[in-house]
Amino acid sequence: IYLHAGWQIAVSPHTKCFAVDWLGVEVTRATLGIIGMGSIGYKVAQRARAFNLLQQSDFVMLVVNLTPETHKLIGRKELGLMKPTATLVNISRGAVIDQDALVEALQNKVIRAAALDVTYPEPLPRDHPLLNLNNVIITPHIGTATVQAIRTMAEEAIANMLAVLNGQPIPSEVLPK
Repeated sequence: IYLHAGWQIAVSPHTKCFAVDWLGVEVTRATLGIIGMGSIGYKVAQRARAFNLLQQSDFVMLVVNLTPETHKLIGRKELGLMKPTATLVNISRGAVIDQDALVEALQNKVIRAAALDVTYPEPLPRDHPLLNLNNVIITPHIGTATVQAIRTMAEEAIANMLAVLNGQPIPSEVLPK
């Protein structure tokens, strides 16, 4: 129900911005391909116990930072490598996917589906073709909107601040030196 409500907000013609106070539940299991093996991607792989190539994955999850190298990382070529039964999941940043190529892939059944917690821009223009496809679900950037995730992020932020104040190495530094 929560996912469906989020989807309704993401695709509604009346949506002008996304709320930041949504909380949901955690999810697990399936064959998962992860693009972006930084600290977040590595942790997802550890939890899922599954990491394979585009051609073998039932689900391909994007968890990369948005950089010049990852801008439109997934395009027509990469979507064509995926299984026609695969689902693309993006929890990183919208611009890591070429959204025009994704629309085409979803319309032509190159891949089965997409689940997008992020898009470019956010929210999408109300006439964007992704909002009218029945094999895509879009949520309003709520991937970390669980009580546990928010608690963990707050604990990490506090640990980082205390480390800085005490002249110690930062435990979860975003851009290590």
